[in-house]
Amino acid sequence: MSLPEKNTEAAQGVVKTYIARVRAFRPNAWKYLISQLIFGMGYGVYNILLNFYLRSLGYDETFMGLVATTASMTVLIAALPMGYLADILGRKRSLVISSLLIGPSIVLMVIFPSSAMFIAMNIVLGIGSSLGGITTGPFLMENSSEVERTYLFSIASGLQMAALSVGNWIGGYLPTWFGNLQGTAPTHPKSYAWAIGAAGCLAFLAIIPRLMLKRNKVPSKEKTAFAPVTFVRKNPGLLSKLLMPMFVTSIGAGLIMPFMNIFFSTVHHQPDHTIGTIFAWGSLAMGVGFVLAPAFADRYGKIKVVVVTQALSIPFLVLLGFSPWFGLSLTAYFVRVILMNMSSPVYQTFVMEQVDDDSRAMVASLNSMVQSFGRAFSPIISGRLQVTSGFDLPFIGTIIMYVVAIAMYYVFFLKKKKEPGSAPAQ
Repeated sequence: MSLPEKNTEAAQGVVKTYIARVRAFRPNAWKYLISQLIFGMGYGVYNILLNFYLRSLGYDETFMGLVATTASMTVLIAALPMGYLADILGRKRSLVISSLLIGPSIVLMVIFPSSAMFIAMNIVLGIGSSLGGITTGPFLMENSSEVERTYLFSIASGLQMAALSVGNWIGGYLPTWFGNLQGTAPTHPKSYAWAIGAAGCLAFLAIIPRLMLKRNKVPSKEKTAFAPVTFVRKNPGLLSKLLMPMFVTSIGAGLIMPFMNIFFSTVHHQPDHTIGTIFAWGSLAMGVGFVLAPAFADRYGKIKVVVVTQALSIPFLVLLGFSPWFGLSLTAYFVRVILMNMSSPVYQTFVMEQVDDDSRAMVASLNSMVQSFGRAFSPIISGRLQVTSGFDLPFIGTIIMYVVAIAMYYVFFLKKKKEPGSAPAQ
């Protein structure tokens, strides 16, 4: 058999395996995926337009950073209580309550636009995001087997990114459409308000498939706030190794990611609809990366995929932040988005697999806390740096933090693979 024929046969085998894994998804998993599709489209519109809306109301980047920090800080503070609450309420109720909090909070921001309301509703949004985010990992674990689990985690992330892509694209045009209906400019606060309000309503509709979920009766010996303590006693040092790389990454991400729309607007002078399209294609590209990740994880191991893809993303992050040419910066943005983020669901699966059933919700809470910690403080620092000196220092900080996190993944999990007698990293 020739080499091209062997490659074709291997590719067909990968595709058949992928289809078989997807067919193994349970009904609860499909309902959750539908809810994420609906929610993602609404949140994609909100995400692309919020900073523009704040700017149209006269707020500067410092306040934008404060708003982003408020939501992330709330996720951070609420994470442990929400993990405990998620165990008490169950997965279905937690996901439903998350929708009840997030959608209306977005709508209320535009009905009563004031600095106090933006802060208050971002607190509510943060609580809803915390509860929903903490519940997702344990829910997917409980509604999948080991065979299709990595595929479910990755497709859930990929589908959400595809939905965000659609939301970002639509969000770039919605202010113009609503502006035409009202006779206002696309950059008028009313145009943005109607667009964001519609996004909040769409995000709220995700509650419908979530109400259709079946509640799983999962036996548990221990559902207490001390479950992580029990886990640490059984696995000394493992929890900190699982969480520290994500903590460092969150610090770097918080410096730049909440401001990418402002970056393209200020540095490369792109209009709203172009930025919406950029974010749409970026989210779609990220979704493709998520979908491809399980096949690579099956072949090379989960941690190797994390280390290699994130390391390859660093040169493109440099080009994104420091290229004077929009075309080159844009290309780097797309490639970086795919490489840096495709490993996220793979690593999330890896973390959940290291934890026993009784500790998953609380470990997911700690996971949420460390990812939110950097994002809670970095945006306000970055906003001040942008006002005084532009984007160079925030990008440098992000690059440094990402390199440190990649080194941690390697040292904690991958390097052991080369040591005699150690178990292979997955």
